[in-house]
Amino acid sequence: MFGFGYLLVPLYNVFCEITGANGKSGRLTDAQARSFEVDEDRSVTVEFVAALNQNLNMEFYPVKRSMVVHPGRLYDTTFFARNETGFDLVGQAVPSVAPGNAASYFNKTECFCFTNQSFEVGEGREMPLRFVIDPALPERIKRVTLSYTFFDVTQTASRN
Repeated sequence: MFGFGYLLVPLYNVFCEITGANGKSGRLTDAQARSFEVDEDRSVTVEFVAALNQNLNMEFYPVKRSMVVHPGRLYDTTFFARNETGFDLVGQAVPSVAPGNAASYFNKTECFCFTNQSFEVGEGREMPLRFVIDPALPERIKRVTLSYTFFDVTQTASRN
């Protein structure tokens, strides 16, 4: 029973990645993202939100709070993080897209959330995000919010 419960977490994550359930967005290669036809007649506002978990003493925010984008075009932006904890830190950003039904249309080709981020004491840096919104996004959706929660995974990362 314990083994079955333990295996459900990775299976659920795979399910969410494939379906976009629970606000998880997709991942594409740059070539796949460039294959979309850009819809110049349509604009979608993308808002960026950053949050810290576990009372983490870090600075973490989107460099741009929002962008107006055309579905089908690749866009670049960055988030900034600085370790103010007083110790070296390994962090992991976990994304979520709202509304949830937009998640499967929000695709990233590059994201700091794909890997753990290591920070020395006092270190700060901009972290890249490259994304495209699939032109098949339903017309009624005019605003999409991409939020990240940054977690301290130092102890877990040191075990791997």
